[in-house]
Amino acid sequence: MTAQGVDAVEEKPEKEPVTERRLHPITPLRRAWAPVAVVIGWAVHDPDQTQRQLTRLTTTTLLIALAVIVPAAALYGFLTWWFTHFAVTDTELRIRTGLLFRRTAHIRLERIQAIDVTQPLLARVAGVAKLRLDVVGTDKKDELAFLGEREARALRAELLARAAGFAPETAHEVGEAPARELLHTPPRDLALSLVLTGATWGSLVAALVVPPLLWMATHSVWTVLATALPLLGAAGASSVGRFVTEYDWTVGESPDGLRIDHGLLDRTHETVPPGRVQTVRIVEPLLWRRRGWVRVELDVAGSSNSVLVPVAPREVAEAVVARVLPGVTVPPLSALSRPPRRAGRCVPLWWRGYGLAVTDAVFAARQGLLRRSLALVPHAKVQSVRLAQGPWERLWRVADVHVDTGANKTVTARLRDAQEAAELLKSQAERSRTGRKGARPDRWMV
Repeated sequence: MTAQGVDAVEEKPEKEPVTERRLHPITPLRRAWAPVAVVIGWAVHDPDQTQRQLTRLTTTTLLIALAVIVPAAALYGFLTWWFTHFAVTDTELRIRTGLLFRRTAHIRLERIQAIDVTQPLLARVAGVAKLRLDVVGTDKKDELAFLGEREARALRAELLARAAGFAPETAHEVGEAPARELLHTPPRDLALSLVLTGATWGSLVAALVVPPLLWMATHSVWTVLATALPLLGAAGASSVGRFVTEYDWTVGESPDGLRIDHGLLDRTHETVPPGRVQTVRIVEPLLWRRRGWVRVELDVAGSSNSVLVPVAPREVAEAVVARVLPGVTVPPLSALSRPPRRAGRCVPLWWRGYGLAVTDAVFAARQGLLRRSLALVPHAKVQSVRLAQGPWERLWRVADVHVDTGANKTVTARLRDAQEAAELLKSQAERSRTGRKGARPDRWMV
């Protein structure tokens, strides 16, 4: 009996040991800047004291200081690289960092929402890349910087395969899922769209007009510089900065979501996770309407992805929206109902820019006259519905209906008839409940 009992017990297979890996050997050069940055920060904090100290130093002293600082920085970079490891287990990604204070991040694979591969300019020259991970419940992205470009892509494919439920022994063989190109933004269209954007001209005019007026009023160089530099920075960010960032924008479709590649200097390879998109906004600036262009923005739960299409013809953009929100058709402008005319007593003129359409799939609210914006919220993504009515709105029997999503964002249907808003509140709560029951699972590669 004893022997038979022993034979009946199956021995559990031993788990394979976890193999820890290091980052690319070029990583110490990136981290060696930390001690140098401390010295530069001290110098910027107190420039007068820094100048006095430098005038007292002889050439020999400066050479000795450099002979100490440079090796110290190199040693710091090497040690931080040496004590940084990462490993992929059956259920998680572990990242161990820290020279004096140890930190171990345990990232559950099923909680990974997006994995982006980014390549700053110098990283592209060196042939390395940075892996950035969006994880449920964390505001800050964990990252592995740097890995070899091929290694980064292979690790990304392995993590996505494991997150999708592939067995660990087959995850290595899955490889990167193929992608089919849906959209490519020509540089000419991108440049022209920025020229036709009001924000670009507004920031540029402010940068050219405000500093001379301040000089005439104050005759203070520091006041002018303190105002002019931020204004010039804003003008550059809204024009040249956006062109550099959104250059060569490409959207492709793959089993692990929509892939977005872009960047002139720094290349970024992002992924819009399936099922995580909470809101899609179709933005139509005034000067774009003649060309039929629109911009598509996103609210993604737990992710920083915010742009899907920088500029494209409306029909092309709507086709991409249909891929990121399966089963959703963008309501035409004729299907959007305006608020009642008495809403003009609450918001003169601008009330004409508000509109609402509720279909079987989405809650769609429009706002804006000069810069139209149509927000689409799938019923399954609605977390709560609220009705708000101020004293003046109560007088004219109108109310606002707020729809809250999982991305901590709110879409509002402004100035609806009070009775319509009350009915919409009840019906939208029911649509959200039934929508969540029939929603597709938020899984990779399904």
